[in-house]
Amino acid sequence: MEENNTEKNIGEVCIADEVVAVIAGLAATEVEGVDSLGGKLTKELASRLNFKNASRGVKVEVTEEHVSAELAINIKYGYNIPKVTREVQDKVVAAIENMTGLKVIEVNVSVVGVNIA
Repeated sequence: MEENNTEKNIGEVCIADEVVAVIAGLAATEVEGVDSLGGKLTKELASRLNFKNASRGVKVEVTEEHVSAELAINIKYGYNIPKVTREVQDKVVAAIENMTGLKVIEVNVSVVGVNIA
């Protein structure tokens, strides 16, 4: 008997943009030197921009196969900004690709503040 190795399509899987944004936000905050996401946005502005909780400061665009992400982060004082932002990009790509199977085509990181506390 021969086994059929083709995958049987039993339905469709849709991953909400908010889920991908949360994955990206949590991955970014795991990087040493990242203080927080989103800068010092007012609650009103944050709600207008649709930034919430772990996805605050994260904007993603998800197509059927690709993801683009933009993150706004606060860095802790004394950390090397290019090194931290590169680690954020690497960590976000790995987290999204491992958890969703989608290909990340870009991760843009904006440093919007430095926390000295």
